[in-house]
Amino acid sequence: MSITGSMYSGISGLRTHSQAMSVIGNNLANQSTYGFKGSNTHFQDLFYASISTGSGIGQVGQGSQVAAIMSDFGQGPNETTTAATDVSIGGKGFFVVKNPDTNESFYTRAGNFRFDKQGNLIDTHGYIVQGWEVEPGSSGGRVRTVGSAGNIKLANFQSPPQATKAVNMVMNLNSKDDDKSADPTDPFFSLLKNWNGQKEPPLASSRYAAQNTIKVYDENGTSHDLTVYFDPVKDSSVTSNAGGQQVWEFIVTVPPNADGRVLGGSKVSTTSAAGLVMAGTLTFDAAGNITGMSAFTLGSGAGGDLKGLNQWTPAKFSDNGLPVFTANFSKLNDASTTSAPNATNIELDFGLRNQDTTGTGWAGAASNASVIGTTVASLNNFSRPQVEGQASTAYDESGSTAITQTQDGYGAGFLQSISINNDGVITGHYSNGQVLDLYALTLANFNSMEGLNRIGGNLFSETRESGPATTGLAGVGGLGTVSSNSLEQSNVDTAEQMVKMITTQRGFQANSKIITTADAMLQEVIQLKR
Repeated sequence: MSITGSMYSGISGLRTHSQAMSVIGNNLANQSTYGFKGSNTHFQDLFYASISTGSGIGQVGQGSQVAAIMSDFGQGPNETTTAATDVSIGGKGFFVVKNPDTNESFYTRAGNFRFDKQGNLIDTHGYIVQGWEVEPGSSGGRVRTVGSAGNIKLANFQSPPQATKAVNMVMNLNSKDDDKSADPTDPFFSLLKNWNGQKEPPLASSRYAAQNTIKVYDENGTSHDLTVYFDPVKDSSVTSNAGGQQVWEFIVTVPPNADGRVLGGSKVSTTSAAGLVMAGTLTFDAAGNITGMSAFTLGSGAGGDLKGLNQWTPAKFSDNGLPVFTANFSKLNDASTTSAPNATNIELDFGLRNQDTTGTGWAGAASNASVIGTTVASLNNFSRPQVEGQASTAYDESGSTAITQTQDGYGAGFLQSISINNDGVITGHYSNGQVLDLYALTLANFNSMEGLNRIGGNLFSETRESGPATTGLAGVGGLGTVSSNSLEQSNVDTAEQMVKMITTQRGFQANSKIITTADAMLQEVIQLKR
């Protein structure tokens, strides 16, 4: 190998160490870049020239070159933030973002996302984050997604209203209360007979022993007061044959002007039955535990005098074994009885459920309230009653009060905040108290992450070497989990890079010495002519 050849070996060393220094400089420049993955330079020797030696053929190297610049996809540390849309991945995977102009997909570990004015979840370039819509009502365990992944966009910042379909009311009734609405002829329906929806108030306070009110909602999200009145039945004709049992009658009512039912061609709101949606009885044993219930509503054949007991037939049961009623708040057609096609039925749960929902579900021969006599034995009851543990209505001497009351309806609500869980599920929290799962972030992985193409801006694109992206939900199929209020920092180790900088500088310096030394040797050769 000539002296000039040794110079070119030194030049190749300068070139490779310069490239290595550029990689180190880029790493250090991005030590504060979210989601940045550092790179490492790998050298290799060049081809070799064969020369004759005393022991045969020898080989002399021609310098070095960069063999590969490989990315380090190791996990970076996390930084806590105050924004719920700042997310990081713990483990494998990339967030998927899409250029809205070209529809091209890119992949990133930087999860500093925000919502734009159109409701799109975007990265710092304005590229839209990809995810799946979550199936409504999906709850318990992992969410179910709908369709294919697409743009995450909150097109509507409102939570739609939901009409009330179930009311639970657990009462404690005072065993010492007097019978304030006594009726010797119809002792179990004196509240019904005293109700007059054309008066204000429809039922005088002197006519009931206890009452409880809860707000319910119609299909439009409008709230209405639903009030249940209670009164003990202490008529001697009843108590003498009750065998120690205690019966309380009840009526379920709504404001008369909110009653939208039309029965027998007449608006119920114009009759004395306005607002009266259910009537019935609760039966307790001597210990104060609920043992039975009857319930009556106005059926499809009702007409004429709607306060007539012959108009009130045994209530229908829901699939949950609870009696139902309807008020038709929205004044819809074919929605005025519980069997009507457009009816919004409301379950009434006092803590007693019927295990038998076949047939009528009632044990008793009463086809309507008019045939109920004055004995406990004449009352209808659930065919297979089941008491719901401690969450049931009872009576004792401690006073009448509501222990718990719930209903499942709500009005329209506005989005107040969002949260993102470890599965990457974006959940909306609304002003009406609803918490709705909206989207699930799409994570992508590759067979060869080293084959990804860096395009700058914390973005990668797929190549032939990386293979196509495989996508899925966080925590599934080897993909990492998602952390909210957190950003992954650069995985560049500053101390390590500084050491590499020193060794690279020394390598560059040594190769420069090769050139200067070879130059001195060549100078000596040139001076031989003197």
